[in-house]
Amino acid sequence: MTLPTKQLDPLDNPRMRKIIDDTIAEYGDQNGALMVVLNHIQERIGFITKAMQAYIAKNLNVPVSKVHGVVSFYSFFTTEPRGKHVVKFCIGTACYVGGVSQLIDKAKQVLGVEPGQTTPDGLITLEVCRCVGACSQAPVVVVDDTNRGRVKPSQFGKILTDIQKSEAAA
Repeated sequence: MTLPTKQLDPLDNPRMRKIIDDTIAEYGDQNGALMVVLNHIQERIGFITKAMQAYIAKNLNVPVSKVHGVVSFYSFFTTEPRGKHVVKFCIGTACYVGGVSQLIDKAKQVLGVEPGQTTPDGLITLEVCRCVGACSQAPVVVVDDTNRGRVKPSQFGKILTDIQKSEAAA
């Protein structure tokens, strides 16, 4: 799902811009303000565009390269909106050896999107991540914040069904 950046950028939305401004005002003077501000904005808005990075840099009086470096280094941050649910595939060594690439192929086949993309309905974003620290459970898929271990390609349909059931119950 790709929308023009203008529609997505929270700086163009007064309510969201207020969230950004309030966060900078509240935390901007703290030690480690950059990380605190970015974390709060990621939690409240869900993503941090390049324009937002420049705005934050200007308001915290730090180089935009520093803001971009933090956003691009930590996998928690994203520059585009994610789906309502995020399915992450651990590609750490144990998971890789355990067959995570087959799970990724199955997900691409079932959902019709690549890792880093969101389904057209905005429901699911696929991502890859480094080691999640559950190597004994390899291969691991993280659905939202829940680790699912020893997942086989034939089980991926059940993971999607669980997501759909959670949506129906909501």
